[in-house]
Amino acid sequence: MRHLKIYLMLIGFSIFTGATFNLAKYTVGYFSPSSAAAWRFGLAAVVMLIILIFSEGIKKSQLKKNAISYIVLGIVGIFGFNALFFVGLQYTSPVNGALIMGLNPILTTIFARIILKDSITIKQVVGILFALIGVLLVITHGSIETIKTLSISGGDSIIFAGNVCWALYGVLGRRFIKDATPLSTTTYTMITGAVSLIVVSLFTSNPVSLPNISIGAWGAIAFMAFFTSVLGYLWWNQGIKEIGASKTSLFFNLVPVVTMIISFVIGTPITVFQIIGAMLVIVGVLTASGAIIISKRNTDERAAI
Repeated sequence: MRHLKIYLMLIGFSIFTGATFNLAKYTVGYFSPSSAAAWRFGLAAVVMLIILIFSEGIKKSQLKKNAISYIVLGIVGIFGFNALFFVGLQYTSPVNGALIMGLNPILTTIFARIILKDSITIKQVVGILFALIGVLLVITHGSIETIKTLSISGGDSIIFAGNVCWALYGVLGRRFIKDATPLSTTTYTMITGAVSLIVVSLFTSNPVSLPNISIGAWGAIAFMAFFTSVLGYLWWNQGIKEIGASKTSLFFNLVPVVTMIISFVIGTPITVFQIIGAMLVIVGVLTASGAIIISKRNTDERAAI
């Protein structure tokens, strides 16, 4: 198969990212949310900068042209997303967090329509509806009373807010970054986000003092830094370059499945509604991306919205 290597890389990305939800849940027992994120992206930013220097070099004109955009994107997409991600996982399960993040391609489509004026197809509308129903089932566990009172988990809401930040990161990058490579954009925004997280972490305290933090917790931080943040980002960007953004984005839908499998293996019970919700989210995103054909009519047909 021509793109077998790329597909294997993207499957690796999905596995690393899916494992991150369980690892992050584990680390916040030892680190404050801001400290865990600061260590993760501080380490990742250093590695990314080294890779950038040796592969592309520092291009001052490119950096000067996009400096403000890099700062904004770093604060929104790296600092905002990860601060909310780690805080949210203190109050909800890794499975719920992963399933809610499974909405990211849908949110990106919506923001692309609003900010970039991209058209939305009939398939995307149907996909959005499926995914929203799926997430509703996940966060309410199918409870009619919960739906009536809107008493959903605070952690779920925080994770969703982080998801919004990540979706905006991608769309705003397309809107404002000019003449820059994915590697340079990722590196500079990661540096901005890491610095912001480090500053905030200085004003927070960890549940456990640094000398008493377990090797396992440090290992989880290192895994998220080097595998999820560095390799994950690089493989994702390589996938976009080789097979395009639409096909690459499909692999994000494997993330909730990986998280659910890992949670089940380590003893976390999975409810029927979470399984149904996961299936609906995945079907919704696949439909919106065009992987599922819902009509024999021209697939380029546009919705009048």
